[in-house]
Amino acid sequence: MNDALGSGLAGRGLECVRGERTVFSGLDFAVPPGGALVLRGPNGSGKSSLLRLIAGLLEPAAGTITWNGEPVDDDAEAHHARLRYVGHLDAVKPALTVAENLAFWAGLHGGGRGSAAALDRLGLGHLADVPARLLSAGQRRRLALARIVAAPAPLWLLDEPTVTLDEEAVGVVEALIAAHRADGGLVVVATHTGLQLPEAEALDLGAARGAPP
Repeated sequence: MNDALGSGLAGRGLECVRGERTVFSGLDFAVPPGGALVLRGPNGSGKSSLLRLIAGLLEPAAGTITWNGEPVDDDAEAHHARLRYVGHLDAVKPALTVAENLAFWAGLHGGGRGSAAALDRLGLGHLADVPARLLSAGQRRRLALARIVAAPAPLWLLDEPTVTLDEEAVGVVEALIAAHRADGGLVVVATHTGLQLPEAEALDLGAARGAPP
């Protein structure tokens, strides 16, 4: 994986505008291979918005996001293929079983053969045939996180990944991130919890907030 990652992910002079409000401006960051970037700041400071900008779900009002020094907009399809985004919403289909949910999502990204192992890794193997509507909030979150195991990609974008998780599940997430980074993967994570990410860089979006409208 290291050769494909090269110099990693970077943002320069980023500005985000939602509605008529400047959420942040003049934002710079860099995440090298094996690196982790933790997004901090109060609610409304733009942590989720920055993740969505990096994922290509929002367009920056100014600035550039690059991968290996090249603007990600130059090849949006390739950029989407290299990342996995887990947002606030778990995006679980209640009518499908746990296994069907994961297989469907992983299949969209060319994965799926590792779905059973991914469920086991997140402690959901015994629930594979259970309809997702019967899952607890924590189990739904673990199912959402199983996607990054079932269909690997170099870049993980995680928005409050440990919300609703118990201490044991948080430890699993920390181990997954550590293994991903050890293999050269990159992680950008917004979190309010004490997630243990050794040698991670922190980015305070509160310091880059735009002026109120």
